[in-house]
Amino acid sequence: MKRFGVSLEDEILKKFDNYIKSKSYSNRSKAIKDLIRQELVKHSWTENKEVAGIISIVYDHHKREIVDKIVSIQHDFHEIIISAQHIHLDHCNCLEVIITRGYSRKIQLLSDKLKTINGVYHTTLSITATGKEVK
Repeated sequence: MKRFGVSLEDEILKKFDNYIKSKSYSNRSKAIKDLIRQELVKHSWTENKEVAGIISIVYDHHKREIVDKIVSIQHDFHEIIISAQHIHLDHCNCLEVIITRGYSRKIQLLSDKLKTINGVYHTTLSITATGKEVK
């Protein structure tokens, strides 16, 4: 463990203290550590490192051939898909959650391919690390 000092203007420190209070941090150090880790995770995604991600898609399962297209694309990326969960939101709409691990460019490509399917209403890619880069 290393200690270091940070110099901030009063107004920024006041805003940061309000931020850490709103997030229920017990101290500034933990909040700063989390912010640094968040930036390291973003950096690993830009560097095409091995990462993890969650792709969520909402779609109308009545749309012609949509389920076949979604499954076909997932099979094309089987080496990076750890798990997929299908949830029925209502009679027409479904949520698919796909958990991935692999190189960031390949995960992004999978997300982009799913997003462009006609009948997919919304796609979100949540990025995270495998743990190696942020210890």
